Amino acid sequence: EVRLVESGGGLVQPGGSLRLACAASGFAFSTTDMSWVRQAPGKGLEWVSGIQSGGGGTGYSASVKDRFIISREDGKNTLYLQMNSLKTEDTAVYYCATGWGLRGARGQGTQVTVSS
Repeated sequence: EVRLVESGGGLVQPGGSLRLACAASGFAFSTTDMSWVRQAPGKGLEWVSGIQSGGGGTGYSASVKDRFIISREDGKNTLYLQMNSLKTEDTAVYYCATGWGLRGARGQGTQVTVSS
């Protein structure tokens, strides 16, 4: 059974940073592409970033490019998202997901609130 558990969310001021983590189990994490997706209040699911298996390529949405960094630690079955220069519009529930895009399995999510 695929299990994804996100952590690291919280309340941060604009311009601040947070690091999200996602602990994965129940599948072959090291050979699976992974993504971070988010859902802002009243909006649909948005793909934020993806990373290929085997330490391959990464991708970012235009809204977070040059501010967020995705990484993975296959030995710990963990996915990360370093979020810098946070903006109020980054406020959302953040989910890690299997695959590249919006169609994979997701965890329960972690709330990120950017507010002064």
